[in-house]
Amino acid sequence: MKLATCSYSSSPTSVTLARPRFSFNIFQLSSSSSSSSSSTAARQPRPAMVSARNYAHAHYLPPWFSVAPMMEWTDVHYRTMARLISKHAWLYTEMLAAETIVYQKDNLDRFLYFPPEQHPIVLQIGGSNLENLAKATQLANIYKYDEINFNCGCPSPRVAGHGCFGARLMLDPKFVAEAMSVIAANTDVPVSVKCRIGVDDHDSYNELCDFIYKVSSQSPTRHFIIHSRKAMLNGISPAENRSIPPLKYEYFYGLLRDFPDLRFTINGGINTIDEVNAARKAGAHGVMVGRAAFNNSWNTLGHVDTAIYGAPSSGVTRRQLLKEFEAYGETVLGKYGQKPNVRDVAKPLLSLFYAQPGNSLWKRKADAAFMHCTTMKSFFEETLVAIPDFVLDAPVGAPPSGSNDPFSNIHTLLPPPYESREQELQYA
Repeated sequence: MKLATCSYSSSPTSVTLARPRFSFNIFQLSSSSSSSSSSTAARQPRPAMVSARNYAHAHYLPPWFSVAPMMEWTDVHYRTMARLISKHAWLYTEMLAAETIVYQKDNLDRFLYFPPEQHPIVLQIGGSNLENLAKATQLANIYKYDEINFNCGCPSPRVAGHGCFGARLMLDPKFVAEAMSVIAANTDVPVSVKCRIGVDDHDSYNELCDFIYKVSSQSPTRHFIIHSRKAMLNGISPAENRSIPPLKYEYFYGLLRDFPDLRFTINGGINTIDEVNAARKAGAHGVMVGRAAFNNSWNTLGHVDTAIYGAPSSGVTRRQLLKEFEAYGETVLGKYGQKPNVRDVAKPLLSLFYAQPGNSLWKRKADAAFMHCTTMKSFFEETLVAIPDFVLDAPVGAPPSGSNDPFSNIHTLLPPPYESREQELQYA
């Protein structure tokens, strides 16, 4: 199936750049463990059989839990805070258009730099021009991301409409396979695709399987992150696309059954650690959490290392986290002229006291402080008086309870097994 409104470049570029090692060390983490217990590991679902290329980052624990890439949210400042809370969660950048990387090649730190403590970290890129995807991948290599993910799921009109990429690319799996081959040819780290379960009226299970089959059989892609809602590109907003199309987890678990040689991460509608563990118990290789990891960061990320990876608790408190974050913030304020400012750096902290005493007052004080504070120290001095000491000095508490297990009967709801139309798809 072809897209009438998009014009793709089809001339792959394969150039390898030298990849020097960074020596930045902005701040130190206080987490105390780097491996899960053997008893916990024994309970984890068996990993998919994938090529050695996809285990190039074996010195990190597997991506059983990851934070979704979110535009204007998962920036370097959010990821700094997230890593102070969880040592093992996999972090994703915001989606970066390949054209942005290429056209900003003399200003790349502003878009691609991250402190080395943020590993393991995945760069998500988007685009519909093969030459620019190749160049962007080459330029990103120097920053030593642990994986490169290609966006085939964003429903924003700016991306899927005028940009001709994001979710719209699911309608052209042949191009996605070409794009993934180009990206893989220009990096030595694993590559993956993030997509929806369908687009508009192209939302059958067989059509999803056709997409997965064609991309995986014609490119090195072995890892797919599946947002378990379809994208609706006509008439609803990106926010509505996260709630109006129904979740169809049965499609995701059907993929696990029908593509046992691939690796799948589930995304969409999963908000608590209990639900993460339920999804993995049902067989998901990994779970990606979005808004809950931003809007309730302390209670979501704070249990990842212990409840998912089996690591001892770091015992870190919010006060300790903020001290580390203050040191980080002072090093980056005004790094690019007037940006970032205190508001930019402190934005992810506004969810740190979710549902805690003093939270509303803290946010009001923060709004006022953003108007005149020029240092992180002055910002914290002016705002943290709103938060009681017992909140600042308490470690992460018990995990919040999830809903009833949404995956308990999922294997009774699976669609009929996929029968690939191999010859037809090969020439489509």
